[in-house]
Amino acid sequence: MEFDVVVIGAGHNGLICAAYLLKAGYRVLLLEKREFPGGGATTEELLPEDAPGFRFNPCAIDHIFIHLGPVVQELELHRYGLEYLFCDPVVFCPHPDGKYFLAHRSVEKTCAEIARYSARDAQKYAEFTDFWQRVIGMLTPVFNAPPKSIVNILSNYDIGKIKDVFSLVGSPNKTLDLVRTMFTSPMDVIDEYFDSEFLKAPLARLAAELSTPPSQKNMAIGSIMMSLRHDPGMARPRGGTGALTEALIRLVQSLGGTILTDQQVKRILVDDGRAVGVQLANGQEYRAKQGVISSLDAKRTFLHLMDEADVKAADAQLGDRLSRRIVNHNEAILKIDCALSEAPRFEHHNHQDEYLIGSVLIADSVNQVEVAHTDPNVGKIPLEDPSMYVVVPTMLDPSMAPPGKHTLWIEYFVPYEIAGAAGTGIKGTGWTEELKNQVADRVLDKLAEYAPNVKSSIIARHIESPPDLEERLGMLKGNYYHLDMTFDQMMFFRPLPELANYATPISGLFLTGAGTHPGGSVSGMPGRNCARVFLQHQRSITKTLANAGTSLKLTAKSVFNLP
Repeated sequence: MEFDVVVIGAGHNGLICAAYLLKAGYRVLLLEKREFPGGGATTEELLPEDAPGFRFNPCAIDHIFIHLGPVVQELELHRYGLEYLFCDPVVFCPHPDGKYFLAHRSVEKTCAEIARYSARDAQKYAEFTDFWQRVIGMLTPVFNAPPKSIVNILSNYDIGKIKDVFSLVGSPNKTLDLVRTMFTSPMDVIDEYFDSEFLKAPLARLAAELSTPPSQKNMAIGSIMMSLRHDPGMARPRGGTGALTEALIRLVQSLGGTILTDQQVKRILVDDGRAVGVQLANGQEYRAKQGVISSLDAKRTFLHLMDEADVKAADAQLGDRLSRRIVNHNEAILKIDCALSEAPRFEHHNHQDEYLIGSVLIADSVNQVEVAHTDPNVGKIPLEDPSMYVVVPTMLDPSMAPPGKHTLWIEYFVPYEIAGAAGTGIKGTGWTEELKNQVADRVLDKLAEYAPNVKSSIIARHIESPPDLEERLGMLKGNYYHLDMTFDQMMFFRPLPELANYATPISGLFLTGAGTHPGGSVSGMPGRNCARVFLQHQRSITKTLANAGTSLKLTAKSVFNLP
């Protein structure tokens, strides 16, 4: 069978990329190795026997970045069943001394909460948020364009965003100060603004969501993670993250796209330096007239799905650069999902059910958060005093559990490979079923220090270690982001400078997904940006052929003296 385009992987970026190409008139086939599309953007009944009727998000849950771009509006996803529910409050973080950080979507209401403990920090929070909102305004046009396409980036700036830029770089000294800020760490910035630990700890925990310690130099950009929860806000699709995937599937199919599941791609077919299709593990081949788009990370695409000779023929250094230049750290995520008979009650912190609508952070101190992100890099599980990111999805969307019941979503940072355990456990990482259950027990014990009823309310639980995630979705080292979100691997460095604009040295082969600009999370930006580059390449080829045809006609007229 032959299509115009074959897309490898039907995660949300692959589906979004396909949708734009279908709207442009191309025949598109998406191939998904799992039994259903979605990748990391699914909602599943993980415990059908022990907890029927409970639906969980195994990976992504809080959607923020997708609201910084036009994907939802341009693709009119509301017409295909997508409804976003915005969180408010957005963050609740209890502190050991009885204080708590409660953030609303409104900056003013958040400042009022902070002022209960510190008038100075409340004032500085408004300044902190204003600064990062202007940074967001400056960066959003960059996120929504191919990173090397200056014309596309500039065209994304409106008057408001131009004002944001000039407010940050209005003079040489302001420009230098902005650069210096970006080269510092989230903790440097947080310490510059605030005094109170009850506030600094959750801000550090959110900054570390980019999977780096809050002390990491050059990663001050992580500080935007709290500000983003104010504007554009944090939302979840009604019915779970998988509702986004379901809307995209309906859109793709309505446009004539083909989605095939249980289709493991074994090899990308290359003919005379051009990607011409794919071969599946079962030997089936699908041809692509215009190109192949891979939503897998660059390492898997080039080192696992391609003949070494084809890669070397395109770029003699690319294979070594992919295997040695791209370096992912050892930090990954242990994911815990629980079916609950009742919601957690934070009885020592003025419990209100509405506090559980957004993200619940267990971040007792900045040092606790720092250890939570430094221990994994040396292969150590930070069990002494766990820090975690918790969500009770059913507080916002009761439809995800039977009436009166709830679900619990916990993200806990751990090492992918455990020090001293090489060669044992799942994929030789040291992780065993026994160990991941022991770790989950300790994490839930820590949560129970704040919500004592949580352990007795557990009906059933599902635990996924980093190698489990790798096995399920194929993400190398269980990395949700495909590769690290550090400054050296962002924008025009992601995944490598020569691959950063979605096109590759192999004609007709393109990359999308979390491993491309602007990176991981549910944003759809890599899918949309890749589609733009693909279409620009097609227009360029069409124009070249048209020009060649015109040239041949002129030459014929000249040679044969035609009128």
